[in-house]
Amino acid sequence: MKELFKSLMVLAFVWAVLSCSQQEETAKPTIYTIGDSTVKCGQGKGGGGLWGWGEPFQFFFDTTQVNLVNVARGGTSSRTYRTLGLWQPTLDSLKAGDFVFIQFGHNDAGALNDSTRARGTIRGVGDESEVIDNILTGEMETVHSYGAYLSMYVNEIKEKGAIPVLIAPIPRNSWNEEGRVPYNDASYGGWAQQIAEKHSVMFINLNHKMADAMTEMGEENVRDVIFWERDHTHTTAEGAVLSASLVVEGIRENPESALNNYLLEAYPSQAIDLFVEAAREVK
Repeated sequence: MKELFKSLMVLAFVWAVLSCSQQEETAKPTIYTIGDSTVKCGQGKGGGGLWGWGEPFQFFFDTTQVNLVNVARGGTSSRTYRTLGLWQPTLDSLKAGDFVFIQFGHNDAGALNDSTRARGTIRGVGDESEVIDNILTGEMETVHSYGAYLSMYVNEIKEKGAIPVLIAPIPRNSWNEEGRVPYNDASYGGWAQQIAEKHSVMFINLNHKMADAMTEMGEENVRDVIFWERDHTHTTAEGAVLSASLVVEGIRENPESALNNYLLEAYPSQAIDLFVEAAREVK
C-alpha cells in the first residue's frame, strides 16, 4: 500500500511539473510565419539545398521568452493558403499578444483558374473580384485581389488581439542591365506596403533590403552562394540566413514594437554557423 502511495505521489509530482511547463509554454507569445516556399521550402528540411528564411529566423530570438512556429507552405499564394485550409488552424490558435509575419506574392501572379494550381489572385489592392468555376477543385470560388487577401489576414489577426507584420516578397535572382537587382515596388512589394499603411501595421521591405544586399555583393558572388544557379527563386541556407537577418533588421527599425523584447542582443553566430554547416549536408 505504501509503495502504491509513493508511486501515486511521484506521478502527481511529475504531472504538476509537466503541467506547469506546458502552462509556461502556452503563456509565452508565439511568432508565426506564413507564406510560400521562400519562407519555408518543402517541409523546411532543405531538400535540394533550398531553404526559406522562416527556418533560421528562430535563431535570432530568445526562445525562453517567445515561441516561433513556421507554418508557411511551398506553392501557396495569399489565396490558396486560405482555400487549402492552411490558415484556419493558425487563426484558431492565435491569442492576444502573438505575432504573424505574412509574406506572399511569388505565386500570386499565377493563373486564376487552371487544372494544375489555380492559385493566382487579381493584381493590385482593389475591391474587385471574379467568380470562377474552379477547374482544379470543381467548385465555384470568388477570387479577390492580392491586397484584399492581405487585408483579410490583417483583420482576422487583429480581431484575435494578435499583431500582423507584412513583408515584401524577397527578390528573385534576376539582374537588370545596370547590374542591379530590381525592386518590386510596382507589384507585390508595393502592394503589400499599401495594405500595411492602410491598416497601420508594421511593414518590412525585405524586397528592398535583399535586393540592395545582393547588388552590393554582385551577381558573380551571389550565384551559388545566396541562390543556386539552377534556381532563381529559392535561397540557399546562406541566403535564408541573410533574408532572416534582414527581417530582424526591419524589426529593429521599429523600436516601438514589442518584438524587440524577444530579440537576442548579439548576432547568433554559433547557432547560424551550425545551421549552415548542417544544411550543407542536406541533398
